[in-house]
Amino acid sequence: MIAATVSTPSRAPALLIAERFGPTLQGEGPSIGQPALFIRLSRCNLSCTWCDTPYTWDTTRFDLRQQSDRVLVTDLVAWALDHPVPLIVITGGEPLLQQHHLPALAEPLLQADRRLEIETNGTVVPDPALLTDGLRFNVSPKLANSGLTADMRIKAAALEALSASGQAVFKFVTRDIADLDEIAELAERFAMKQVWVMPEGITTGHNLGRAQLLAEAVISRGWSLSLRLHVLLWGDERGR
Repeated sequence: MIAATVSTPSRAPALLIAERFGPTLQGEGPSIGQPALFIRLSRCNLSCTWCDTPYTWDTTRFDLRQQSDRVLVTDLVAWALDHPVPLIVITGGEPLLQQHHLPALAEPLLQADRRLEIETNGTVVPDPALLTDGLRFNVSPKLANSGLTADMRIKAAALEALSASGQAVFKFVTRDIADLDEIAELAERFAMKQVWVMPEGITTGHNLGRAQLLAEAVISRGWSLSLRLHVLLWGDERGR
């Protein structure tokens, strides 16, 4: 069962989080290898078969009340600013389910010269208040290999808004060469200018094997290839 609805109190802004950790390294996409802090929000509106953070949404395997805490935005800002790390990654779950309170988190961090990346599955139209300098969306639209139907995972309005924002890169979890044709169709349909292909897998063997399988085809299409650095270094250890 997917836990997608997030209710928020009307008082001080707070976010329902699964964990916060770092300093560590951003393991994926254009900022791979850079020092980063992570704030992982709880709850998601999708249920990908290969999801590596099911404790943010899967009520059949996890008690989400035990796996999450509601934390004041002011406390998260203080925690982030207590570390001299230039990059803060807001991930999930699906962070944009709680985007009403994300500007309150983003604004003081951007004012403190931090860079922000919001990782999203591309099914929720972003709040215009988040379309600001210093903030980037790492958008990961799900392919058929996720086990989800197209109407669940592809939301045209959200992908159009993210692509038009000029603040998004698009990162696709990929299992085999056949997935690249699906990526190409989405990239053309939604005018995606920065496309990254990332091999699926939570082991070093899967990551390297699939990357080797995909590399030449990705190069020939003019796209970028991202390994999952955190998996290569720490496997599927949580909080890394």
